[in-house]
Amino acid sequence: MSEKVEKLKERIRQLERILEISRDLSSTLNFHPLLIKITRVAAELTNTEASSILLLDKSTGQLYFEAATGVTESALVGIPVPLEGSIAGWIVKEGKPLIIDDVDKDPRFYRHVDTLTSFRTRSILGVPLKVKDEVIGALEVLNKKGSQPFTEEDVEVLTTLAAQAAIAIENARLFQQSDLVAILAHELRTPLTSIIGYTRLLLTQADLNPALRRSFLETISHEASRLNSLINDFLDLIRLESGRVRLSKKLVHLRHLIEEAVATVRPQAEARRIKIKIQIPRNLPPIMADERRLMQVLLNLLSNAIKYNKDEGLVEVKATLKDRAVEVSVRDTGIGIEPEELPHIFEKFYRGSSEQNAFGTGLGLAIAKQITEAHGGTITVESTPGQGSTFTVTLPLQSGM
Repeated sequence: MSEKVEKLKERIRQLERILEISRDLSSTLNFHPLLIKITRVAAELTNTEASSILLLDKSTGQLYFEAATGVTESALVGIPVPLEGSIAGWIVKEGKPLIIDDVDKDPRFYRHVDTLTSFRTRSILGVPLKVKDEVIGALEVLNKKGSQPFTEEDVEVLTTLAAQAAIAIENARLFQQSDLVAILAHELRTPLTSIIGYTRLLLTQADLNPALRRSFLETISHEASRLNSLINDFLDLIRLESGRVRLSKKLVHLRHLIEEAVATVRPQAEARRIKIKIQIPRNLPPIMADERRLMQVLLNLLSNAIKYNKDEGLVEVKATLKDRAVEVSVRDTGIGIEPEELPHIFEKFYRGSSEQNAFGTGLGLAIAKQITEAHGGTITVESTPGQGSTFTVTLPLQSGM
């Protein structure tokens, strides 16, 4: 009798925790922190070693890991999982929960993930993430602690959590899209107004002298280029924030990547007699990363270091090993950033006081932050007004390196 009472108390505790978490999830609209929160609660409620969320990409017909806890997340996020020949794929296609007590005996187990993460999966409980009647992904928990088997109570608890989580995920996606569209509409007004105004002058003022006509056309061309950059950067950012960008990770040698990025921006620096120095240790190990996306981050930081530098200034690029991670810093001797502006520097469309007349979309650093965090890393900035700024990207090393 006492055992039944204890089980009932535990069940009540779990339901109370789910209600508490549901309120928390409904108030979280930031996509990635929301996913991490869900995985942590899933592992807590089922007393498991690890948990993960996979979301379905309709354009590719594949599942992708979007968040995990208890596993090296940087090595896991972005890994594709086929619908055919995987446990998660079966859960999504069938729209039903699934318990696998011994994955080694199940042909649906996709072993490639364990190989990449160095995690040993023994058992899995997975449930579908459903919004109305549409399955958008799967929520999985791995390895019940104490080598205990999964129970029907675990299935019920995880299914209840998944129902709340799926709604929160869709709400976060919709909020991000509507929020970004509103901001973009505001940002588009300035170049569009300029293009319309100068075009109207060209059409109505037949007696404009050639020099003034050329000046108007150059302004139109400049604003059209700005408009194009704004739209491209916006689309890039919205794909990153919504999780639709898939990182193509491979072993990347940072020395080669940094040297290539510096070579790309060197003409821009030489035009203003700005020197670029590189300090990279010979024994720097490779990292698992998306080479193209990481290049995008480096080019953004280097371009900014030149743009906001002083003539005949200096840009220093350093790479160092620190606590199982690689730190890449870009330091300039430029105008610096005011202290009150530092907390906002990675926000979408944010432009500091020094950037009001600068050509740019205001999205470069926001994109760099998204790419860095998608790699499981961080990006920070330190600055002294009038003396320069230092941006530091920290990226985790792959296990075993």
